[in-house]
Amino acid sequence: MKWKAPSRALPAAILVVSLVITPLLHAQQPDATLTGTVTSPSGGRIANSVVSVKNLNTGAASTTQTDSAGRFVVPNLASGDYEVSASTDGLNAVSRVTLAAHATQTVNLTLTTQSQPQTPAGNLPNAPSSSKTEPSLSDLGFTPEQTQANVKEQALLDKRTRMLKIHQKLGLITAAPLIATIVTSLGAGGKHTSNTDRTVHMVLGAVSSDLYFTSAYFAIRAPSIKGTSTRGPIRVHKALAWIHGPGMILTPILGALAYQQKNNGEKVHGIAAAHGPVAIVTAGAFGAALLSVSLKF
Repeated sequence: MKWKAPSRALPAAILVVSLVITPLLHAQQPDATLTGTVTSPSGGRIANSVVSVKNLNTGAASTTQTDSAGRFVVPNLASGDYEVSASTDGLNAVSRVTLAAHATQTVNLTLTTQSQPQTPAGNLPNAPSSSKTEPSLSDLGFTPEQTQANVKEQALLDKRTRMLKIHQKLGLITAAPLIATIVTSLGAGGKHTSNTDRTVHMVLGAVSSDLYFTSAYFAIRAPSIKGTSTRGPIRVHKALAWIHGPGMILTPILGALAYQQKNNGEKVHGIAAAHGPVAIVTAGAFGAALLSVSLKF
């Protein structure tokens, strides 16, 4: 018997799944942008001013610096309410802004002089100020070069955090079609199965693989931070990847061989017979990896 082409339902199923998954992937991307300028009380632009942007809903904060023209840009922000502050050489400014999704918001900050309390006669000239206003990085002795390095490290950390969050969410989404694939395998590998049963199983397996490798991409491409060590659950999570990673490569290959043999009217034989056991081990390792970062131990 010659190999039978999958039914016309296969392209339609793939299209439907793609339409469902695509919005989910785009929903994970923070896409608002905050721009603005920092000026002195006299109206001049201030370069190398430290600008801090804090999400009032989540508490997440990021830091940047103004360029030589006193401008700053903070991309990839989630929609919500933000507190924007700038400081340099004893001057500061604070403003609040609401960012909408897919929008670019501009905020202009004008620095003002900090109010200094009168120094008692008995105090030493170099005694610390009792002002409640937090000192700027320049006040603390950081050079512009050091501040710029910290900004780069913070940007790297923010990028890593965003990518790992997407990795985590996609991993949870992958669990749904993976479970469905396991359930449909009961009707795809028996003696009395139809081409439709095998096709449905194959489509679900393909969707699971696509989501899995998309999730893995964000984990692998997330920038590493020097000086950090892997501990506890994350260490277990990474170790399990050496099991379900190769398994997610082998399982579709073995499944394709088994699919072709069944469609040819043959009994699944040879290396294709390992499709089921490899899939079970892979699914078990994947489930354990999800639990390792969901449970605290």
